[in-house]
Amino acid sequence: MNVLVTGGAGFIGSHLVDRLVARGDAVTVFDNMSSGRAEFIAHHGDSIRFIDGDLLDLDAVKAAMNGIDLVFHLAANPDIRLGTQVTDTDLKQGTVATYNVLEAMRCAGVKNIAFSSSSVVYGEASEMPTPESYGPLFPISLYGASKLGSEALITSWVGTFGLKAWLFRFANIVGARGTHGVIFDFIHKLKADPSRLEVLGNGRQEKSYMEVIDCAHAMVHLTETTDEAVNCFNLGTDDTCSVRRIAEIVVEETGFQNVSIEYTGGDRGWAGDVPKTMLDPSALIATGFETNFNSEAAIRHTASTLIQEIGL
Repeated sequence: MNVLVTGGAGFIGSHLVDRLVARGDAVTVFDNMSSGRAEFIAHHGDSIRFIDGDLLDLDAVKAAMNGIDLVFHLAANPDIRLGTQVTDTDLKQGTVATYNVLEAMRCAGVKNIAFSSSSVVYGEASEMPTPESYGPLFPISLYGASKLGSEALITSWVGTFGLKAWLFRFANIVGARGTHGVIFDFIHKLKADPSRLEVLGNGRQEKSYMEVIDCAHAMVHLTETTDEAVNCFNLGTDDTCSVRRIAEIVVEETGFQNVSIEYTGGDRGWAGDVPKTMLDPSALIATGFETNFNSEAAIRHTASTLIQEIGL
């Protein structure tokens, strides 16, 4: 199969590329390298095709789409907090970029798209664990709005132009090659000052976490085993972990002693942060997929791996 992965040099995208190459696909990576890294896909050498391009350049996206059977659209702004400072970031890098991918697909006759959405589309859900059928959807971050807007564009292309779509609503994805997020931030804070760790909020924020290789395998598994016009799945685990516990795990994995964990206070880490999310992954599990890590195990594995990668 000829597969295009937008954001394929990024954290999640590069692990997905690993899985697709292992499956025997001909893989094209489309990435502007704003957050992707060449070393994440360098081990594939000439076995993959790499395009250094920006999704906001519609002509470049159209050129990349020739001969493609399936698009995994992962490229987006990876930093939810950035949207509070540069308010059109998620509109451009999320929703407009998705429009360009869809329009390029329409022009090239490509019919299949798998999209990395997010649990943040649910906003502050009143039902937990939260199933895919939950609604109405009222995201509270600009990032969440861009993901929900992209979902709507994709389903409209399904209805209007006959596409087939997979919408993956991610939990917090963690693991090797991580370049942002709470574990990454904690390690860098401890590297700067091993005696003190500042935690944004009160530490009671509680979310589902999924290990990145589990996530990549789940995406491929679902495109192989589900076949509706729109296939919408939560990708996560059936448990949660608190920020307080993450801080403790990271400190444990560093081996630092007598670290003072200090909380800034408040029920959320930043504007648009959802204090508690817990996804219902029963639809994913019903397809026969099993994760290798629960939330806490994924966090510990990630902390250990990133400590080595960062060189703490």
